[in-house]
Amino acid sequence: MASIKNILVVHPKFGELINETFLNETQFKIFLNMLHTSLELNENFSTFNGKDLLIHIPNVLLKESLILGQAKEVSMAEVAVAKSKLEG
Repeated sequence: MASIKNILVVHPKFGELINETFLNETQFKIFLNMLHTSLELNENFSTFNGKDLLIHIPNVLLKESLILGQAKEVSMAEVAVAKSKLEG
């Protein structure tokens, strides 16, 4: 069994700000650490992967948001389907 990890950031007024799914545990931990660092240092959360993902959330909105991290155990077939959806 493998696991799919998800990070969800929900703002009470604007709804879902981030809904990212990760197959790689290291990427999940780095992304979650970036969110934590933004909150602790009172800075805006900004990230760009150099290709197709650009996220910028002002600190004031991030502080008001609920941040959820979730891991789900799945079969290798489900991982293959999720990976094909992520790669487009």
